[in-house]
Amino acid sequence: MIIEPKVFGDARGFFMETWNEQRYREAGLDLHFVQDNLSSSRRGTLRGLHFQNPNAQGKLVWVVEGEVFDVAVDLRRSSPTFGKWHGLNLSSQNRLQFYVPPGFAHGFAVLSERAVFGYKCTEFYSPKDEQTLSWNDPDVGVKWPFEKPVLSEKDKRGVRLKDLTADRLFA
Repeated sequence: MIIEPKVFGDARGFFMETWNEQRYREAGLDLHFVQDNLSSSRRGTLRGLHFQNPNAQGKLVWVVEGEVFDVAVDLRRSSPTFGKWHGLNLSSQNRLQFYVPPGFAHGFAVLSERAVFGYKCTEFYSPKDEQTLSWNDPDVGVKWPFEKPVLSEKDKRGVRLKDLTADRLFA
């Protein structure tokens, strides 16, 4: 779900609510968030594609500073969009938010010199349950904005969708 928050701006700058439980519930997101995260990354960095199973996380994501190409991949076996991806640009200019539900892998690539990325999670981070789908899995075919991103060691070891066992995917 893509969300365009209300933004109030004037000569001083702007103000926006990044979360309002009542307003988001009315829009169809009746969620309970348990953890907020903030990351800072340099141009060319790709983080992801991460997911947890069990203890799947829903994530409401946005960019505080800079610009990223943000991606979600459907890992729900029974879904008609299983293995498909959706991507969009999130920036401090467009101020869009993207809700990535549980059952999806998530990642982003930094397009600006630097990006500060914020997100709220519906479940706590669980290192033992975290997995990484390969960012360049040809069966998924994400069209990333560059071919040789800066990756963590963990993200370099991501697995292909076809190699994920059924118990690691979502029903």
